Amino acid sequence: MHKPKNYMEALECLDAPSWKKATQEEMMNHLANQTWSLVPHPKNRNVIGSRWVFCLKYNADGTIEWHKARLVAKGYSQWPGFEYL
Repeated sequence: MHKPKNYMEALECLDAPSWKKATQEEMMNHLANQTWSLVPHPKNRNVIGSRWVFCLKYNADGTIEWHKARLVAKGYSQWPGFEYL
């Protein structure tokens, strides 16, 4: 087993059902915790992108315990003093 590098790769690998479940759980957690909301796109502002980060969690014996997916913002695309203080 390997960690996918992006969402499409996760959906095309042999353990795709596990990765799909992990991404769905991550999205449900964001919704339950109200970590974001959809807003109109402000004019003259860039939208910060996001990407998926995939990780395998292992048991002590080396077997896979669970598949973990995180949706993270590409904060490195922001400009200091302009888009945040």
